[in-house]
Amino acid sequence: MELDFKSSDVGAWKEALSSYDSRIESLNKPDLVSLDQFYRVKLPSLLHDRDPNPYLTTSELSQLMKWKLSRGKWRPRLLDFVSSLDDSAVKSASEKAFKSLPDISQAVKELTVLKGVGPATASAVLAAYAPDIAPFMSDEAMEVALGNSKDYSLKRYLLFVTKLQDKAKELKLKGEWDGASDIERALWSVTLRSKSKSKPEKGSSEKKRKRQESQNSLGKEDK
Repeated sequence: MELDFKSSDVGAWKEALSSYDSRIESLNKPDLVSLDQFYRVKLPSLLHDRDPNPYLTTSELSQLMKWKLSRGKWRPRLLDFVSSLDDSAVKSASEKAFKSLPDISQAVKELTVLKGVGPATASAVLAAYAPDIAPFMSDEAMEVALGNSKDYSLKRYLLFVTKLQDKAKELKLKGEWDGASDIERALWSVTLRSKSKSKPEKGSSEKKRKRQESQNSLGKEDK
């Protein structure tokens, strides 16, 4: 199923969102299913149990980072950075960030003082606490909503937030819809499906690549 970002068909958006769990499973990545449950269910509950002064621990940030990297591109250095952060620093920065909401710009700035935490990771932290207003800055959703996913600046994230918040408000007027994070998950799901459909038959590309490497290697040896 294709989904145009401009579409106001609530049914189409709900169908895309409903495929999220199966898309997560289809990636066949170690622990991703359990990490996704932690991120979407357990972590929000833990954070709100700490209201009115919610905060994040280093251990929780590390798990969140594992989820982010498993669902997207794996960058082990980022995981190393956040896992070694001082717990008091993470608690302080996250508490300030959550208190800054709904000022998303300020909330991101409070979190990005931590080593290894850029706007994308900060967005994941904020989305865990306030999914209705702060969507995760995924490459897939950025590509659909903004046309590219290479700019991870705060300015770009704020534009992304506005786009997804506006779309969520539009869908709410037409039917039942929760918020900006559901827009992100719907976009991620349809993008993942499109990518999987465009992939060549399993095994064929790998054989072709190895054959080409073999030919290139023979060519180099001849020179």
